[in-house]
Amino acid sequence: MAFRLKLVPDETRINFFRWQALTTGISLAAMVASVILIFTMGLNLGIDFKGGTLIEMRAKAGNADVSELRKTAEHLGIGDVEVQSFGASSDVTLRFGVQPGGDAAQEAAVEKIRTALGGSYEFRRTEVVGPRVSGELVQSGTLGVVVSIIAVLTYLWFRFEWQFAVAAVIATMHDLLLTVGFFSLTHLEFNTTSIAAILTIVGYSLNETVVVLDRIREMMRKYKRMPTAELIDMSINAVIPRTIMTASTVLLALLSLVIFGGQVIRSFSLAMTFGIFVCTYSAIFICSPMLIYLGLRNESAAPARNEADAKGQEAIA
Repeated sequence: MAFRLKLVPDETRINFFRWQALTTGISLAAMVASVILIFTMGLNLGIDFKGGTLIEMRAKAGNADVSELRKTAEHLGIGDVEVQSFGASSDVTLRFGVQPGGDAAQEAAVEKIRTALGGSYEFRRTEVVGPRVSGELVQSGTLGVVVSIIAVLTYLWFRFEWQFAVAAVIATMHDLLLTVGFFSLTHLEFNTTSIAAILTIVGYSLNETVVVLDRIREMMRKYKRMPTAELIDMSINAVIPRTIMTASTVLLALLSLVIFGGQVIRSFSLAMTFGIFVCTYSAIFICSPMLIYLGLRNESAAPARNEADAKGQEAIA
């Protein structure tokens, strides 16, 4: 007999609207707290956004030891250092931020690295990333997030009723704001990898939201006289096994990245782990109640639909 894993029992009857006021209040408080954190604590911008120096190196013998390089560079007193392997196993890049003291201090930091690592590594390229380039990266990253949300809003507007589109965007903005607040609270480094995490979270959030919305619309066509709150509860219960299974599978992969992924993708994996929880929560407790706040009514539309159906039948007769 085949084994079937069930994280949630079939045909659950959970009354999600029972906690509607509580979950809405928690979400509003979390969003306000995120805005306060962003404006007071700010973000721990990485070298990609603050500017700095990139050094490309190649090991003179054997493979490049990324962990040993990172430990050595961190003891040179030049601030945060990023070390990444690329291409061949002997190739590696080292990046560090802008040093206080201008160009002279920046050149002195490069000389420290050359002195400490010159015996084992060949320095192939040194490149300075200025604040202007970093500012362009910030603009490009922000523009990418905004354009993606607008594109999805346009799609949902044509795919569903306008209440569905607005509710989906509100839930997505909720997830986005809380994720940025998470970066500010934890002081994780915010770099181009973090932008990739945010875009991935936006996509996951919209995917979970559309699954719930599609089931609600399907139920509205099937149960035309059912009260809206009851219909939405039934729809969420219908998709909750799939939602929990999907989130659990993704979390297992992300936890392995958190534990074994190393420092390079630490901000990405932690932000994604947090984002999966938030996206699952918002698809159930934020997007669905928002439909009622926006005026979606299943039971009030039923008489009009029935009357239209009757007139259509009379016209055919």
